[in-house]
Amino acid sequence: MRHQLLHAAVPAHTGQWLVQHRPESPVEVLADATAMVDLAAEIQNRIRTTRNDTR
Repeated sequence: MRHQLLHAAVPAHTGQWLVQHRPESPVEVLADATAMVDLAAEIQNRIRTTRNDTR
């Protein structure tokens, strides 16, 4: 969220995750915790890639 790559991530009682990338974007439903971990890994990769480009 700090790098503005994700606005909100909320776990649902069903085990799914509700994710919103920007305040005005639609809510995306991730199937389970594994999908949330995959999204987190993708975001970390973007941060690292961006950080290396600016150095």
